[in-house]
Amino acid sequence: MPIPKEILAVKRPVNTIVIVYGKNKNHYAVRQRVGCRLVDGRHIPINGPTIGHIQNGVYVPKSEHPTPVSQDHVDLKDWANIQLCDSLFSDILAELRKLYNEDDALKIYCITLLRVCNPGISDYELKEAYEDSFLSELYPGVAMHRITICTFLNNLGKTCSRIVEFMRRRAESIVADHHILIDGTLKSDESKVNTLSDFSRKAKTKGTRDISILYAVDLETMEPVCSKRYLGNMVDARSYADFLEEYNLTKGLIVGDKGFPMGAATNVFNANKDLHYLNPIKRNAKVIKTYDMLNYEGALKGNDGVLYKKVKCKNCNKYLYAFRDANRAAKEEHDYLKRSEGKNKFNDKDFKERQATFGVIIFECDLNLDPEVVFKAYSRRWEIEVIMRFYKSACDFDKTRVHDDYSNIGSEFCDFLASLLTCRLIKRFDNAKLLEEETYKRLMSILRRCKKIYTHGKWKLIRINNSYVKMLQQLGLLEAPAVQEKKKRGRPRKTTI
Repeated sequence: MPIPKEILAVKRPVNTIVIVYGKNKNHYAVRQRVGCRLVDGRHIPINGPTIGHIQNGVYVPKSEHPTPVSQDHVDLKDWANIQLCDSLFSDILAELRKLYNEDDALKIYCITLLRVCNPGISDYELKEAYEDSFLSELYPGVAMHRITICTFLNNLGKTCSRIVEFMRRRAESIVADHHILIDGTLKSDESKVNTLSDFSRKAKTKGTRDISILYAVDLETMEPVCSKRYLGNMVDARSYADFLEEYNLTKGLIVGDKGFPMGAATNVFNANKDLHYLNPIKRNAKVIKTYDMLNYEGALKGNDGVLYKKVKCKNCNKYLYAFRDANRAAKEEHDYLKRSEGKNKFNDKDFKERQATFGVIIFECDLNLDPEVVFKAYSRRWEIEVIMRFYKSACDFDKTRVHDDYSNIGSEFCDFLASLLTCRLIKRFDNAKLLEEETYKRLMSILRRCKKIYTHGKWKLIRINNSYVKMLQQLGLLEAPAVQEKKKRGRPRKTTI
């Protein structure tokens, strides 16, 4: 369709051409000529980008056209949650930069922060969450498209030696007198592609296949040190030695449970003089009778109703510590009798044999420690269960979201970092005494409501409740108002008679 002469007569920049478009062929774009090419001896012009349009008989440059709202920047973004996470986790970004280039380190870092601030988020939702949060202002230009992230996690898993090196460096930072808690957890994984998914010991209860995740946590810092994935049907004792050797855990006191016996990693402990163990043993172990461990020495100081006994084993550098908790013994006896209700279920002989071991726990250790230290160290072991609970519930990592082995390894590395960040958030909330009144999820929800809006050329915190302002001040995200000193009272007014 020919272009009307009055349209062609409109004044426009030189070296441009008018292009007609639209359903009714009544819209006119002005495109720039960027050169020409030689075809069969003829010079054919090359059209470049559109630089403007002709509207109502006037040339309007493209720069004067308002940007479509679908292509414009987000002016209202999540701020407080991202800002707090970044302030607590920036040192990990520095560690990632030592092993990965800038783009890869930022991708890992951003995925971690978004998974913590948006529990249960899927990979295809990361791009939108990135653009809607202040993370895109702190670290602009990070490629977070779904296809990009899927490919990246796969490549991250293929270079798993860097992940191992990252974990090893964290293990090297352990102080020799720290207590290291080791425990395992299961994640549902129904993938038919990867080689890690299998039926675990809990398959009858859960009804799903799993992968096994082994974690090491520093009891003093209450932070995960390292983690590794294993087959879902592999018992903890089988992976114990491999875990210690893989990450070069050579110092500290390993506080395990009955699933991590010292015998499963004897070579590792013998090869590292600064690595020690504190493990409970089974109540039917022969050494209990050999050293008469149920004949206690006395009551443990500072612990109501706890008896203890300490013995050094003969012909080896090993100590046994026995404890009997009266409260725990009463509960175990009550549970035993409740299970034995009914005819022909109660066995008096079995009951009397078990009664002596109700509430009893016995440890073996290669260090000469005070019984109070041993009991306190194991009593705090439940704290790793808290971390595992937050790992699965607060971060929503109870199941995998990828299929093949490489993507599983890469995604699990980001999950490990997310659990590390979660522990730091919990400590910050605890130090600010916020967990006394609110739950972790509630606090994260409040932080997400504290957004910033871009107006008049700068970012500004939206109007929020005074209680939210106080919380941000307690967390160090806002400056607390200066306390004004009360003016001293002046000289009393004279009285006239």
